[in-house]
Amino acid sequence: MSQIQVSNLTFAYEGTYDNIFENVHFQIDTDWKLGFTGRNGRGKTTFLRLLLGELEYSGTISASVEFEYFPFEVEHKEYLTIDVIEEVHPEYLHWKLVRELNWLKISEDVLYRPFETLSNGEQTKVLLATLFIKENRFLLIDEPTNHLDLHARQLVADYLGRKSGYILVSHDRAFLDRCVDHILSINKTNIEIQKGSFSTWWENKQRQDQFELAQNEKLKRDVQRLSESSRRTSGWSHEVESTKNGTRNSGSKVDKGYIGHKAAKMMKRSKAIEQRQQSAIEEKSKLLKNIESAESLQIAPLHYHKERLAELDHVSIYYDGHQVSEDVSFEIERGERVALSGANGSGKSSFMKLICGEDISYSGGFQKDTQLQISYVSQDTSHLQGDLSDYAKSHGIDESLFKSILRKLDFSRLQFEKDMATYSGGQKKKVLIARSLSERAHLYVWDEPLNFVDVNSRMQIEELLLEYKPTLLFVEHDSEFVHNVATKVVELSHCATP
Repeated sequence: MSQIQVSNLTFAYEGTYDNIFENVHFQIDTDWKLGFTGRNGRGKTTFLRLLLGELEYSGTISASVEFEYFPFEVEHKEYLTIDVIEEVHPEYLHWKLVRELNWLKISEDVLYRPFETLSNGEQTKVLLATLFIKENRFLLIDEPTNHLDLHARQLVADYLGRKSGYILVSHDRAFLDRCVDHILSINKTNIEIQKGSFSTWWENKQRQDQFELAQNEKLKRDVQRLSESSRRTSGWSHEVESTKNGTRNSGSKVDKGYIGHKAAKMMKRSKAIEQRQQSAIEEKSKLLKNIESAESLQIAPLHYHKERLAELDHVSIYYDGHQVSEDVSFEIERGERVALSGANGSGKSSFMKLICGEDISYSGGFQKDTQLQISYVSQDTSHLQGDLSDYAKSHGIDESLFKSILRKLDFSRLQFEKDMATYSGGQKKKVLIARSLSERAHLYVWDEPLNFVDVNSRMQIEELLLEYKPTLLFVEHDSEFVHNVATKVVELSHCATP
């Protein structure tokens, strides 16, 4: 066991004036299974890049291990998978690789298929297996669950549970609980590390937040009392000074020199007292330093005049001439929150696009009212660029409402001035969600809306959906979210045929 030491770490991106990290200190044992959490834009991926030496910083990061980042870009996806592996790890031992693949329930046959023909889940598992057979490596695993179906997530979680020596960035609560033994959290004002699962850390944070809230009430009263006292103190010298031009009660003329001297002494004394009181006010005003804002979100869905919004009767979906899903039947009733579930490639996104009116090849019966208004959130965020105000205008939504929702999802006002292309993956997803929440619709269709989105925001969105009960069709692989939100789950089976 060795340690990774971080001392006096300070970093800001060139051209910005807000530090992402400032004088940060902590240490990590290299045999930990470390879960990394924090709200979007706090610097999780940036910190991984700092460990990799990709960015310049002040301070020191020292380690006796080499770092490997996952996921990395495969340059030649057309190569056979075994050739891709050899490019990543030329000195690999075949028996070790096969052992890792067996643990991940991957057949050795995939090694002799072009890498690009593997599913997202298979690609993730193959590359993880390759990295874990490298010696003396500390893995930086960045959001491995995105686009993985529930079954693949469970397999990868069980696999990581066997391993040690990694930092895992994930916002999937159940996934983290299955495979970490420490949590590193980037808070508003500091970075802290706790031993235990994500759930243990979350419970501890809730208790700490409650303690801080109770302290907040006490300190607010103290601040109010000190502020009132400070105002009284600052008034003393002014009262004495005002008597210079007045008269004594006896009617005799006042001694202006004496009064002026007294006023000066009183002014000096009152200023000293006021400064002490102001310092106390500032100290006591440093309240709720790490409580995350989680204001309630709002949505205003349109009322649909019929009970049933859409119906699919024995529908089969075809993609590139192949049948990907067969004989699917379900209805979307008013107020339902329908989750589509199934392995990657089973046609989930295609069914959503069909309902949204895109040109999808299908057979069977499909009915949807032409007056049905739909708000769609896609998986893809690559098109987001430019100014938030222009984006709101181009989609015909209220800019103030749109930005208010983003503020509640932990956007700073500084983010409003930036090009959307510079946003983190989670921030881009929040833009799509905020736009959808700003739209008036009968049906909300969300395709993997939570990819990259932080845990706090996931919980805010859960609470919104449970409170307002909009009609929703969605795909999401976060099992906690699906369990809490869905009123109905439609299981799709993969049946691709040549």
